[in-house]
Amino acid sequence: MTFRLKLSLLSLSCAVILTACAKAPTEPDTVTDKTAAIWPELQLPVAKDAAMEQKISDIMAGMTLQHKIAQMIQPEIRDITVEDMRKYGFGSFLNGGGAFPNDNKHATPADWIALAEAMYQASIDDSLDGSRIPTMWGTDAVHGHNNVIGATLFPHNIGLGAANNPALIEKIAKVTAREVMVTGIDWVFAPTVAVVRDDRWGRTYEGYSEDPDIVHDYAAAIVTGLQGAADQDFLGDERVISTVKHFVGDGGTLGGDDQGDNIASEHELFSIHAQGYVGGLQAGAQSVMASFNSWHGSKIHGDKYLLTDVLKTRMGFDGFVVGDWNGHGQIPGCTNDNCAQAALAGLDVYMVPTAAWKPLYYNLIEQVENGAIPLSRIDDAVRRILRVKLRAGLFDKPSPAKRPLSGKTELIGSAEHRAVAREAVQQSLVLLKNNDAILPLNPKQRILVTGEGADNIGMQSGGWTISWQGTGNTNSDFPGGSSIYAGIKQAVDAAGGSTELSTDGSYSNKPDVAVVVFGEQPYAEGNGDLDNLEYQRGNKTDLALLRKLKADGIKVVSLFISGRPLWVNPELNASDAFVAVWLPGSEGAGVADVVMAKADGSANVDFRGKLSFSWPATAQQMVNRHDADYQPLLPYGFGLRYGDASTLSNALQEQVATDTTLDDLVLFERAVKAPYQLQLHSGAETQAVVSSVQQLGNIAMRTFDKAVQEDARRFAFSGQAKVSLSSAFPADLRSYQEAGSALVLQVKRSGAVPDSVMLGMDCAQNCSSAVNIAPQLQALADEEWHTLSVDLACFARQGVDFSQIFTPVSLATTAPLVLSLADIRLKPAAAGNATLSCNGD
Repeated sequence: MTFRLKLSLLSLSCAVILTACAKAPTEPDTVTDKTAAIWPELQLPVAKDAAMEQKISDIMAGMTLQHKIAQMIQPEIRDITVEDMRKYGFGSFLNGGGAFPNDNKHATPADWIALAEAMYQASIDDSLDGSRIPTMWGTDAVHGHNNVIGATLFPHNIGLGAANNPALIEKIAKVTAREVMVTGIDWVFAPTVAVVRDDRWGRTYEGYSEDPDIVHDYAAAIVTGLQGAADQDFLGDERVISTVKHFVGDGGTLGGDDQGDNIASEHELFSIHAQGYVGGLQAGAQSVMASFNSWHGSKIHGDKYLLTDVLKTRMGFDGFVVGDWNGHGQIPGCTNDNCAQAALAGLDVYMVPTAAWKPLYYNLIEQVENGAIPLSRIDDAVRRILRVKLRAGLFDKPSPAKRPLSGKTELIGSAEHRAVAREAVQQSLVLLKNNDAILPLNPKQRILVTGEGADNIGMQSGGWTISWQGTGNTNSDFPGGSSIYAGIKQAVDAAGGSTELSTDGSYSNKPDVAVVVFGEQPYAEGNGDLDNLEYQRGNKTDLALLRKLKADGIKVVSLFISGRPLWVNPELNASDAFVAVWLPGSEGAGVADVVMAKADGSANVDFRGKLSFSWPATAQQMVNRHDADYQPLLPYGFGLRYGDASTLSNALQEQVATDTTLDDLVLFERAVKAPYQLQLHSGAETQAVVSSVQQLGNIAMRTFDKAVQEDARRFAFSGQAKVSLSSAFPADLRSYQEAGSALVLQVKRSGAVPDSVMLGMDCAQNCSSAVNIAPQLQALADEEWHTLSVDLACFARQGVDFSQIFTPVSLATTAPLVLSLADIRLKPAAAGNATLSCNGD
């Protein structure tokens, strides 16, 4: 028997929390009291079974330490072989975004099944490791079985949130589970239950809402759809193990920075960010994924209080906690291949998707043997893993190739499944503007369908679509899918009208109306982070297209593809109608179902979607429901229906306010600042700096004291080499370019300076630039500290894309040089006084 637990953001009372409170949540005397006052003791629907627990004990009695550690290791299919599985007997394995059987993007369902079967058979082959415990395969099926060509792709979560229909979500999850089971996979890393509070975050579209109410209800619905109801077909033949992720607070990081720091109070952490776990766990979720983010500076992967004291002990979760992609390696003092702290904190499964899995395996064994990790902690982790495997029937089910749905490829992208996705698209669309009731469009008109997204299934599907970032896909990669244009054309052809398709607004015959499909290009985590919400900042090609059509006297209907609300005031002004279509997935025809009228001009399907995210009034506004000063352009819950009067002005403010609060962006101050990493490059080799003295080929580095201990770095080049500050993900640094910033370094030269010393900056898509600072260095007094600054315009004029900066600073030379660096930063309004200025050049 489950119970419902939903909290208003404005109140937190014992009456609401039921059994969670021992006393009012004010100034608790101890940590235990505080935990009990905030976090609920959940009534979970799947109780421990004495017979099962005894079976687990019997299995564990025959396991060696090596067997136990192997259960805790989850490698990735690109980094292990079937023979590795036979030798080590990993408890699980995964395919990350963009990983496929045989490394083939167009792997068939039969290829997926073959790999699942081979890995399973190797795991129960005891000829090498002495273990017969079945492995399980985990995959990111986050909007359908999105790694498999031809699968049904549903709208991303932000669109589903606008539908606000838990019953529909349960249907979607059930379809997803069926298509996953066809390929022999046991486990999906879904749902994401982040409550997004800053839409600059590149994973905003993975969240259902800025409000925890929808997230709570959806978590319960999707877990039920994936796993089955706890009292019915729980983890049956058409169900998969679900993962509620990412615990906890990933949607509330400072600045919307991916993997950043959440500084919410503990009350807010629960009442805002943890409601999806309340809903998901009460529906019987069997795994929880730890989050990359920190809470008040503490990395969640290493936080015992949250993973063990709160989640497992207080909330009663008895499944297992899995890490995210090498997330354990981000814990201070840890690396990807060596991290006892994660296990001590309560991590049960290490997701280690690189070659680091092997040293991690041996290091964990050694750490148990030397007492750094108690065997009791390992036993607890393994018991949790085995408990889930037994509940899922993995010891009793046939092998992946012989399960009831396995190989039934007719289910992947079936008409029945696509109908569910099409319904989801219809319910997710939000009508923001509809001047003169231009929508629904009469299909008997001459209709121009234009814009980059018009006939682009990859763009409308977004990130986590076949590839990790959702890039590199064409319509041929979506057999059975439909673009938005294809859906419109079908409706118009049936009614006797005419359509013309172009991407740039060109046309051969002047249309009665233009449908412009435009918006964000696909992206996934990290790459999607922004520093403000202005759409097409600095490159407003879509706005130019809208204005061109308006200037031609053509009515304009804008269909906006995006993974978040963006500041689009100019685009709204240039549109007669404006629809937020979000990221609808493979069934673009669902958009046409709503925006096109029937042949007689009456509405076909009405708009139902309502904003589950507030729409910003300015490019800098981060606004959420229940804010004390709540003044969005369009409020949470807004959404017109046919017959409603359009309320948006046609003269919205188009001027972007200047951000006067921009601080220095510190890249190095005593130490390298996250997310950047100091790297040495020599020849074809690159090496991250992990010690105070390090050498790679032609470059040697050591730390030394300038003002305080080890606050400077000395680089000795003996030949061609480079040093850089780089990140795995790009940063949006357009604000610094717009603010007239300079790259400022504290430097000291020791001895002669060659004629070429290149200071560089690198961005996405292999774009880079460098300026020669040798003359400036040669002019400095030897063995003295100096400030050297370079106007960012020097990099911009070489084509650097400041929205996608991976390496904000690098230093390279081909000849001997000794140079020391201390403080490095981007400083606003410093270009005018820069040592090297490029203004007017």
